[in-house]
Amino acid sequence: MRTVTDPDTEIRRIAAVMQAAKTKGELGEILAREVKRFSRYDLTVISARVRQEVELLPKPYREKFRPYAEKWFFGRYHELLKCDREGTWQQMLDPITDRQTFDKFCRMIPDACLRDNPDAPYPGENETMVPFYLLFYYLLSAFAMYVRDEPGHPEGTPFPGGFFVHRKKGKYYCAIRDKEEEIWHSICNYCPALQDPENI
Repeated sequence: MRTVTDPDTEIRRIAAVMQAAKTKGELGEILAREVKRFSRYDLTVISARVRQEVELLPKPYREKFRPYAEKWFFGRYHELLKCDREGTWQQMLDPITDRQTFDKFCRMIPDACLRDNPDAPYPGENETMVPFYLLFYYLLSAFAMYVRDEPGHPEGTPFPGGFFVHRKKGKYYCAIRDKEEEIWHSICNYCPALQDPENI
């Protein structure tokens, strides 16, 4: 577990280091380094929170959404560490796609992680770690959106109304891409997916 006395300073430092990355490989290496700082206990707490959020969803949507929530947490986490173990970053020399949006994403992270009232309480007793648990979400999202150029919500993620994240002719489309603007800390505002024209 981290031994940080000032989450504000530490999270702002991490966001600044992320923003300084020039290539996808540099960013991936930074993200892997930060993700590896989370202990098994931290991962257990974060995993419990993900499951908690899924359980709050109405049936039958909940059962359709569950595997994609697990793919977001377990899948991306393990994929990030796999890339790190295999030395993938050294081959990823392409610049970060959509630099302007990426910079905005990095500037948003500290305030999002340090906000007073997260959407729902985290399990466990270590409240000082909550900003870092929120950071974990943004680290994995950055890996998907700016290293892999994938949507924040994994391809196939369903949404109410029969919509889902899908790819067509090399581009990703999402039913809620432009629907979350009022939620300033939502990853949807920084996602490479395009708004699904079927749900304008």
